[in-house]
Amino acid sequence: MDLREERQRNPVAEPVSALVAVTRPIIAGVLHSVGEEYLTPHGGRQNIRLGDLGRVRKAGDGDCGIAFEYAVHDAVMNSNPIVMERVADALRICRITKGDPASILFAIEKTGSKQLVATKRELITPDSQILTGKVGRPAKLRKHLNQLAAAFHRPTTRLALPRSIRGLWKADLFLGSQVPDHWVGTSVKINPRHLEAAPGLRVAIVPTQAGRSDSIRKDEQKNLVVCPLPHDFSFMQTFYEGMRIVQVMCETDFKMPREVLLPSPQHREVARIYAERRDFPVQDVLDATAIFAQPELLEASAETASSEEFDTDKPADTHTVITPFARLESGD
Repeated sequence: MDLREERQRNPVAEPVSALVAVTRPIIAGVLHSVGEEYLTPHGGRQNIRLGDLGRVRKAGDGDCGIAFEYAVHDAVMNSNPIVMERVADALRICRITKGDPASILFAIEKTGSKQLVATKRELITPDSQILTGKVGRPAKLRKHLNQLAAAFHRPTTRLALPRSIRGLWKADLFLGSQVPDHWVGTSVKINPRHLEAAPGLRVAIVPTQAGRSDSIRKDEQKNLVVCPLPHDFSFMQTFYEGMRIVQVMCETDFKMPREVLLPSPQHREVARIYAERRDFPVQDVLDATAIFAQPELLEASAETASSEEFDTDKPADTHTVITPFARLESGD
């Protein structure tokens, strides 16, 4: 699994230059996610035209996604103090009070596949229990992992799961502690309005929204402990808008899209920058557009993250993940 991280260094300034700053690494991620066999007819990775990138991406087996859940997972595993404090408070409501919070990333799903990504496999032991907030003996995580992975694609498999965790296949993370080896199914949503209840899900991670309370609260109706995480939402919103622009441009082979696809004038201005250069090699376009981008908004890095596929009949199609990391600041 190739992981391309975009970490915020400075606040978002002017929207068009900020969008150019985030779309450039996303386009680079798309380029690197496509298999070499699809690029060779177009002159290889160094020579393929921007206008051909969307076409080969559709034909290739590579994919490029944004993983807000990976940013949360990374913050927990690397003991970010702001995130750790709030996650610990949420886990305390779930009666997990001992040990340091840890995270198991059970995500990156495509066509029904599930993987453990950048997760220490030893965190999952034969005694790992899933707490659901319901009366009864907790289910064992390791015993049901393959069933949970298969259940994403096969509804009939869900019926074989214990009733208390029948919706746990929707989990993005398992948050918990090795002491005493208790875990809770966690849903990670960039848009809090998309939260939904499911048997087995216990915690919901969402971004803090301007003008809304950031208190950790229990939603009794959904049986979810909602945990807003503080971050620079303007950056996250800009990043996601940039991703949508690139998705549209790939679908239109980097020709100017219909207004209904990109109705925002700012988004269309960014699209025009790339459409005017669709006949040039991708790398040349990325180099040329650097002068239009907000300086020092992002710090980019790339690495290979470990992953472990489960026994499903759907192979994983996601090989490259682009993930945003907003700059977290304390209120002190």
